[in-house]
Amino acid sequence: MNTVLEDLLLQEQTLQFTHFNNEDAWALGCTLKDTLESQGKNAAIEIYAFGQVIFQYAMNTTTPDNLEWIRRKRNAVLRFGNSSYYLGQYHASKNRDFLDQTHLDAKEYAAHGGAFPIRIKGSGVIGTIAISGLPQKEDHQIIIDATKVYLAQNNAD
Repeated sequence: MNTVLEDLLLQEQTLQFTHFNNEDAWALGCTLKDTLESQGKNAAIEIYAFGQVIFQYAMNTTTPDNLEWIRRKRNAVLRFGNSSYYLGQYHASKNRDFLDQTHLDAKEYAAHGGAFPIRIKGSGVIGTIAISGLPQKEDHQIIIDATKVYLAQNNAD
C-alpha cells in the first residue's frame, strides 16, 4: 500500500471518539466553522449521525450544490466505511475511477475529499463529518485539523 493511503487509514484509526451525541455534533460543527474562518475559507459543513443531519451550516459563498456534494460524499463514507478522500485515492492508485464500479450511481456517491467517518472506539462508523467548498484535499485536511482540535479538548479517555 502506498504512503498516502496508509496515512489516510491511520487518520481514521486515530481520530475516533469515545462518545458522540448531538451536543458533540454541535461543538464539532462550531470547531469546523471556526477553523475555516481562521483560515479565511468558506465551505458548507454537515455533521450526520444516527440517521439524521445533526449540524449543518452554509458559509457565505456556498451554494446548494455544496450540500449536494456533501450528501454524495456522506453516502460513500457510510457505504464503504472510509473517508471519501481515501476512497478516491484508493481507486486512483488502482488506475480506475471510483464510479466505474457497476453498482454505484454518480448521482448518489462521490469519492472526493471532504467526508470523514465518525467512529466510536470499539463500535464502528455512526456518521460522518463533511464539508464542501474547497479543493478536495483541503476539504479533507480541514476536517482532520478541526477533529484533532475537538478530540484534544473534548473526547479524552
